[in-house]
Amino acid sequence: MTPPLHTPLDGLDRRILAELQNDGRLSFNELSRRVNLSAPAVADRVRRLTDRGVITGYHAHIDPAAAGLPVTALVRMECFGAHCLLRERSSLGMPEILQVHRVTGDDCCVLLIAVRSMEHFEEIIDRLAEHGRPSSTMVLSSPVPWRPVLVPEAS
Repeated sequence: MTPPLHTPLDGLDRRILAELQNDGRLSFNELSRRVNLSAPAVADRVRRLTDRGVITGYHAHIDPAAAGLPVTALVRMECFGAHCLLRERSSLGMPEILQVHRVTGDDCCVLLIAVRSMEHFEEIIDRLAEHGRPSSTMVLSSPVPWRPVLVPEAS
């Protein structure tokens, strides 16, 4: 019998995920100390969480403005058919596009974009317009730029 696709996470899995979201650079030894489990057992759990797709990667959180990309915007795209942005892998690979979310409603998708200047933003909007109608909202600040996922207990 195959296990269910979304096997509930136990308390130890949730503690491991919380620690890794707080510091993805923890060694298995340090992580094992924090969750009170042996390093090999922690390594096995992390491997299983990765295999199940719960952990999708490790990365650094970078402030776009501090990295030279001070202009940030949310761009809603109204597009469909053969020229839809979601069908164009080369356009989706533009480095200025940080996130793409397929959404419901009148828009096809919402993009988070970071660029070096308003002139650069205008270039990106012109490129996106080849796929449909872009509508943008400039980001003034991000009071919550990222937060860890709190994994709910199984019901």
